[in-house]
Amino acid sequence: MKVLVETSARHLHLSQEHLEILFGKGHELTVKKMLSQPGQFACEEKVEVIGSKGSLKMSVLGPVRKDTQIEVSLTDARSLGVAAPIRESGDIAGTGACKLVGPEGEVELTEGVIAAKRHVHMTPEDAEKAGVKDKDIVKLDIESPNGRSLTFGDVVVRVSASYATAAHIDTDEANALAPGKECYGEMTK
Repeated sequence: MKVLVETSARHLHLSQEHLEILFGKGHELTVKKMLSQPGQFACEEKVEVIGSKGSLKMSVLGPVRKDTQIEVSLTDARSLGVAAPIRESGDIAGTGACKLVGPEGEVELTEGVIAAKRHVHMTPEDAEKAGVKDKDIVKLDIESPNGRSLTFGDVVVRVSASYATAAHIDTDEANALAPGKECYGEMTK
């Protein structure tokens, strides 16, 4: 089955508590643009993420979440000087620590920094057609128009009626691929 492959650049998700510490009591996220996953959006708000070696200004993605989570590439993690284990979104127990600085305050996180495991969001209908189920591990064969075609292994399938079918890789993975403007991959077991 062919799926759209999208690059997920560094970003963070904030809890309501941390949003209000960083941006002020009662602050609500400001939609900059809607993303391909239904209900998800890039925000006008940016936060400085500080590690032991450096800092990066990162975009906030909405809506707010139960827990604050910072998603970086492994190159970003080295630049920041933070640990970023490869994990599925939401699996932040025992992950890297950092400091967040916003216009109204700061938050010291003891965990929450990850390098997102490459994954394919799928609708239940598309998963059924592809013969896969939630948490299956697949391969993604991607033809690059720039002579850097490759196969990604260890791609986790995530199935939900609230998803649109698309694969997400981080910027390090996209740089290895050089995918061009629009890119599709063939998903295989």
